[in-house]
Amino acid sequence: MTQIHTTKLFWASCLALLVTSLSFGIRAGMMNQLGIDFQLSASQLGTITATAFWGFPLAIVIGGFIVDIIGMKRLLVMAFIFHLAGIVLTIFAQGYWTLFFSTLLIGIANGTVEAACNPLVATLYPENKTTRLNYFHLWFPGGIVIGTLLVTLFVQIGLGWKIQVAMMLIPTVIYGYLFSKLQFPVTERVSSGYSNADMYKAVLSPLFIFMFICMFGTAITELFTGQWIGLLLKNVTDNAILLLTLTTGIMVIGRAFAEPVVKRLAPQGVLLFSAIFATAGLYMLSTFSGSSIFLAAVIFGIGVCYFWPTMIGFIAENIPQSGALGLNLVGGAGMFAVSIYTIFMGGFYDNLIVKHLPADANLEKYLVAPENSADALALANAKNLAGPEVLQVTLIIPIVLVIAFTGLVIYMRSKSKRISESVLLSKVQDY
Repeated sequence: MTQIHTTKLFWASCLALLVTSLSFGIRAGMMNQLGIDFQLSASQLGTITATAFWGFPLAIVIGGFIVDIIGMKRLLVMAFIFHLAGIVLTIFAQGYWTLFFSTLLIGIANGTVEAACNPLVATLYPENKTTRLNYFHLWFPGGIVIGTLLVTLFVQIGLGWKIQVAMMLIPTVIYGYLFSKLQFPVTERVSSGYSNADMYKAVLSPLFIFMFICMFGTAITELFTGQWIGLLLKNVTDNAILLLTLTTGIMVIGRAFAEPVVKRLAPQGVLLFSAIFATAGLYMLSTFSGSSIFLAAVIFGIGVCYFWPTMIGFIAENIPQSGALGLNLVGGAGMFAVSIYTIFMGGFYDNLIVKHLPADANLEKYLVAPENSADALALANAKNLAGPEVLQVTLIIPIVLVIAFTGLVIYMRSKSKRISESVLLSKVQDY
């Protein structure tokens, strides 16, 4: 009989997710430097950033369809290969297109990790899915904290972004080795006996479609803001990248203590709570300045803390028939939405910068202006004004989520009441 080492599989999964998050944290920290080194516009930086979000949904959705067939172990071996290739290509990048393709490979690797690990965690802990998914996903903000601190440290001691990227090779090799040695269970859907027909029916249900659409908003609110915060608020505060570290640090702590929160509020209540705090935090980030902006980062961190794992946990607990495909479709929807939004907002950000420059200004001219020149100072001032405006436009999304999740809480309470009344009636009839 094959022995499944639950704890070892869980911790190996966390290490794989750490590599995924390091790619976000380190890339967020080096975006400005990439723009300088390769003379890239905000639109080009936005496209490069978005490429990771294209690869992710592509991999996670395909993985959702095939994971029950080829098994979670083979998917994770593929993730290791893509991570290795993407990291090496980034280190030796020569310009826009090599950065584009290396980021795409890393995005595919990141999506493949979640395509295998989300159903793996749900399978390993069938009685505690949402809490365990929060524990697993704390390594995403945890890796961002580690990544941004590494960036800050390496910049201070004069080590370039290539060394920062190379650091990701260490956990990549370790998780690849661990997964190659461990035995895996079959997915929960397969072990529970749900058929493919049950799975496809579940992902076409109204509740699943509603959550699928809501994932667009939760992912954009969390990941777009997190990935771009260093760039958007660079001129509002001298410690913009530390804002990302603070925000994600709050997320790590929140997810570590997810169990009492989930038990108290239920997944749908946690999502409403999160949307309210995310709205308040994003508003504060877009309007505060100076030291008070760190308070805004704390509020925002509390808001987005539970979004991603609780969305997946809600599907795992309330629509289990959807299986790995359901979990991965929701994750893919989130990353796809972020990719489209990031590209759109990159162009929007460029237009805002131009609006705040002198009339008929050529953005390319300002991007290559010598440091401390009149044009460079004008560009910095334009970015100072444009960054918060991008966040103010994004604020619309969590406001809509507050309304949507209020409706979800009401619906789930009504559903729970109907089930309780049905059980009670059945007992009375039996008596």
